This record gives sequence, C-alpha cells and structure tokens, in this order.
Amino acid sequence: MASHPDTKIDCTKVYVKKSTFSNEETGEFDGAFAAVPIKKGELVEKGLMRILPDGFDGNECPYVFTWSTERPNKTWGMGSGCSAYYNTDKTGKANTKMVRFFDENRFEIYAERDIEKDEELTHTYISLEWRTCFSDINKIVNG
Repeated sequence: MASHPDTKIDCTKVYVKKSTFSNEETGEFDGAFAAVPIKKGELVEKGLMRILPDGFDGNECPYVFTWSTERPNKTWGMGSGCSAYYNTDKTGKANTKMVRFFDENRFEIYAERDIEKDEELTHTYISLEWRTCFSDINKIVNG
C-alpha cells in the first residue's frame, strides 16, 4: 500500500513483532521488521518527533530519543510510527541509520545495506554509551 504523497509519517515498509533479541535473560520485547525487501540507501521510514516537556529525564526512560547535539542532553522526543521499536546494534553493524532534522522535529531512517523482507531492523542509538538507562544494553552490545 502506498502512502499519501503529503504524509509526514510513513512506516509502510515496517511492522512490529517480538524481537529476535528477546530471550529468557532479557525478557520479551518488540522490534521493528522489514515488511518488504529494502535496498541499500532506500528510505525505510520517515516521521515526526514530539518534543517532551522541560524537566523530562530521558536518562531514566529508554523509550524516548535524544533530540539535540547538546551534551549533557536536555531535549528529549517521542518518535512517531515504528521508530521506537528499532533496537540498537554496534556502530557499523546496524542495518539502518536514523538521520535527525532537529530544527524541523522530524527524522528519516535509511537502509545501510540491502535488507531482506522480515529481517529485524536495527540502528545505533546515538546515546548508547552515555545514557544511564542504556548501561546494561551498552555492556551487551559493546562488550
């Protein structure tokens, strides 16, 4: 199904189900998956970022995005579509990359390599190494 040409949010190439990274040790959680084959460089998903109120602490909540280049980060956002379900992977190993347009509160996710239909989609969280809520995940991903 094609999306409307004027849409600001398009996740028609993505669906969400139980992550392949789920196991007895980590517990069950969801992940984003390719609904169709996607070629390297192709747009996978685009969407909007809703900025959260001042005082919100994303260091404690793993379900929001770092939404600035400022460090320490004070701006947090909630992504549209399936964006919150892309699990992280090591730099250079993830099959997608999120491009952030901070001044427009929008994002685009592109394929870093050819992706097969039903393959789990990952990107590298830009805050993986310093957010306290990601400390356990960072140890698993980066050893």
